[in-house]
Amino acid sequence: MRTIIAALFAGMLLSGCAGAEMSAGSAPQPAKSVDPARLYTGLWHEIARRPMAITDGCVAGATEYKRGEDGRIEVLDSCRMGTPAGEPKTIGGPGEILDPGTNAKLRVTYTVFGLVPVVRDYWILDRAADYSWFISADPTLKDLYIFTRNPQIGSAARNRLVKRASELGYDVSKLEFPEMPKR
Repeated sequence: MRTIIAALFAGMLLSGCAGAEMSAGSAPQPAKSVDPARLYTGLWHEIARRPMAITDGCVAGATEYKRGEDGRIEVLDSCRMGTPAGEPKTIGGPGEILDPGTNAKLRVTYTVFGLVPVVRDYWILDRAADYSWFISADPTLKDLYIFTRNPQIGSAARNRLVKRASELGYDVSKLEFPEMPKR
């Protein structure tokens, strides 16, 4: 059963990635430079995202960044199936900063089944001065994500972040807001 689930997961991931590469680039350039030691470290909670097959049934989404001694960034994306206490689903791989100096463009090479590399580019379009939130998208602006350090933010804060995503050119009517764990 796990093999079937893993195969479906890989297929959904690959199909989701293929569509992103075919679109014309339209995301705005990142608004601010990024301090990699502050953004690409620790746990971030996925407050909002565009629905896609790979995240069907996923709640309590998160991305964890770990910095290696050699400066490499390891990325682990995770969620829980159905409820914040549900079965975990994870995928990860190494990340590479594509724009040294600005550090707002990250390429992650995920490995499916330890064999199949799937490459995704993420642009940090905007972030809080205190690194409490960031908005990222793929270069086509097809996929958009809002992350915060705190899994529970109030509706006013969430509305401000959604408004900012709209100002960046994203159709926010496409966003979904998965259930998050209670603190």
